[in-house]
Amino acid sequence: MGEEPVAVGLIGAGPWATMVHAPVLAAGPETRLAGVWARRPEAASRLATRHGAVACDRIEQLLDKCEAVAFAVPPEVQADLAAVAVGAGKSVLLEKPIAADLPGAERLTDAVGEAGVASMVVLSWRYAASIRSFLAEAATFDALGGRGSFVSGALLGGPFATPWRLERGALPDLGPHVIDLLDAALGRVVGVRAHGRSLGWVGLLLDHDNGCASEASLCASTAVEPQRASVELFGPAGVVEVDCVPAVDAAAFATLRREFAAAVRGSPHPLDIHRGLHLQRILADAESQLAAAR
Repeated sequence: MGEEPVAVGLIGAGPWATMVHAPVLAAGPETRLAGVWARRPEAASRLATRHGAVACDRIEQLLDKCEAVAFAVPPEVQADLAAVAVGAGKSVLLEKPIAADLPGAERLTDAVGEAGVASMVVLSWRYAASIRSFLAEAATFDALGGRGSFVSGALLGGPFATPWRLERGALPDLGPHVIDLLDAALGRVVGVRAHGRSLGWVGLLLDHDNGCASEASLCASTAVEPQRASVELFGPAGVVEVDCVPAVDAAAFATLRREFAAAVRGSPHPLDIHRGLHLQRILADAESQLAAAR
């Protein structure tokens, strides 16, 4: 007989929780959705009922029902509630950015370390087969540098035009995906120079620890349909590239579920909270540069 599925509680009942977290975790077989808690009880009840789970009135009730917690809430909410979860000994599946600011990310990372629980960040591109094939090819490609972009109209309206995104723009929302993939493909990012406007077009120049350089372009305020996202590497042998938009499919989220369950059961994952903290440090530096240039 195999292991019992990991009982995962879900905090949040908004669009991302509805479209991804709840159905993916409930589908199993590696996990089961043990309960849902949200600021709006009626939303939590609807989502829980749809997936055969329990709607919880209090976070403490949710924690009693699970061994891990998934979050689909704004960064400032996630950091505080995740600290409560890890304090109760629960592993955590975190959204990016992992906190609203760098001090919050550092505190949460410390809390995870002190609790000795597993963590994983939903950098959704990285669970896709085509992205992993791209990174495998990148590992043997003599790259001089690269570029990445993520352009959408998310801030013009729709389910993801949420208050924190409308306040802070594309950098903390779209930026982690592009920075993470350039970092994984070209070497650890050790410096960033940012220009542009947070609610308009943001450009990043990234320095990598092996001497490579890359560029990232981010915007969530243009009427482009469908959204566009890609990463390209260039070298003497030519180009290695990947289209990131079609990469993330049902199979990618099934991989995420399987690997999160394995992390909870004791197999550390490279996309853990330390990866989230590394990205948060780059974001914080870039955001401070954009703010200073206003």
